Amino acid sequence: MSIVLILGSAPDCIRVKEFAPGTFDAIVAINNAWRVTSNWTHSIFPYDFPIDNIPETKVGQVLVNEDDFVPAQNRFGGFIYAGGTMAFTAGYWALATLQPSIIAYLGCDMVYEGKRTHFYGRGEPDPLRQDPTLRMLEAKSARLELIAAGEGCATVNLSKKKSSRLVFRRCSINDLDKSTAIPARAGTMSLVRTARFMEQELAYHVESGRYWEEVDRFDIEQVDRLDKIWLEALGERASFKNPQAVLSR
Repeated sequence: MSIVLILGSAPDCIRVKEFAPGTFDAIVAINNAWRVTSNWTHSIFPYDFPIDNIPETKVGQVLVNEDDFVPAQNRFGGFIYAGGTMAFTAGYWALATLQPSIIAYLGCDMVYEGKRTHFYGRGEPDPLRQDPTLRMLEAKSARLELIAAGEGCATVNLSKKKSSRLVFRRCSINDLDKSTAIPARAGTMSLVRTARFMEQELAYHVESGRYWEEVDRFDIEQVDRLDKIWLEALGERASFKNPQAVLSR
């Protein structure tokens, strides 16, 4: 069993320092999160990440950019369906490339309240922008969980924060090795098939990954409809079927 940690920059990401060495087979640090721990194995960042913020690597550390993660995300349907924020991109990349048994998230709750939104203070929240892929973050995380489960991989959230836009099951570090991929619920698999068929029919695929260059061809109402199917497919844990998660109108 292999366990991958996806590490974001929310204030509680510093808890990674509390975890025993060897807890994770890989630590995938998003954007500036590599600054929190020297034990990261992969630093993943978008094309517009400031070059001065890209870390130097030592033996066993790898930089991951769009040349790496765009093909991986395309394998699972592409950015319109998966969500164009690095928290999900890192998850799909890890699923495709590292093929873990468990993907655990920390510092990726995407709740931007108070004076400290990131471990380094106040930062710009990536998902809170006019973007057709980020209208329902809960739905995008539901999709990732169900896609990962189909690959035999569990997704969990190590956060202790009260609120999270991720719908993954909460898990303590002590129970991490006991997590298993979610079982199929009644109706779940039929809804997953419905969602995947709808994705194929819509054909909102952008090979380059730069979906914002083709945004005029995407019907937002259809994207919203698809998101709601993914939420319904997850079942009871996605109880906010009328989520206040629509970020743009």
